[in-house]
Amino acid sequence: MKREDMIESVRSQMPEKRWNHTLGVMETAVKLAERFGADPVKADLAALLHDVCKYWRVDEQARIIRENGLPLDLLEYDKELWHAHAGAWVAGERYGVQDEEVLDAIRYHTSGRARMTLLDKVVCLADYMEPGRDFPGVHNIREIAEYSLEKALLAGFDGTIRFLLDKGKRIYPMTLAARNALIEELGQQDGASV
Repeated sequence: MKREDMIESVRSQMPEKRWNHTLGVMETAVKLAERFGADPVKADLAALLHDVCKYWRVDEQARIIRENGLPLDLLEYDKELWHAHAGAWVAGERYGVQDEEVLDAIRYHTSGRARMTLLDKVVCLADYMEPGRDFPGVHNIREIAEYSLEKALLAGFDGTIRFLLDKGKRIYPMTLAARNALIEELGQQDGASV
C-alpha cells in the first residue's frame, strides 16, 4: 500500500484528536530515531500504525486477540492494552507490513517488554511524550529524552505504574518486566562507564 493511502486509511479510523496524536508520535519517533540511531523510516511506519485500531470496538479487538493466537492474558488486563497487539496484527494483515521489528514496535508500544529493541523504545517513548501529551511529568520525560532513551522510558513506565497504583488497577506483568529490564540495562551502562 502506498504511504498516502495508508495515511488516509489510518486517519479515517480515528477522531481528529487521535489523528493529531498519531502525527505527533510520527514526528517524535523520527526525531528520537535520528537522535539514538534507530531507523527513522521504520520508526515513522510503526508510529503511523501504532493506534490503527485504538477506536475499534473493544469486542472486535478482543476477537482479533482470541482468534489469531495473540496473548490471551491481555484480556484479563486493562482494555487500553488490547489495541497494541490487535494493531500489530492489523498492520500485518491489512496493511501488508511484514517487518517484524516494525510489528513488534506497534505490539509493545503500550506495555513495553523485557529486552526492548531500539525501535520498540523509540516508538513507546514517542507515544509517551509527543508534543500533544500534557500530563504531570511529561516535561521531565522530554528533558531526559534529550540525552537518554532508556532513562526517559523508565520515567514513563514509572509514571504509568504510579498512575495504575493510584487508580487501584492491575499492572500488566510485561510492563513490570520492561521496567526491571531497563533498570538492569542502565546499571550495565553505568557500570561500563565507570
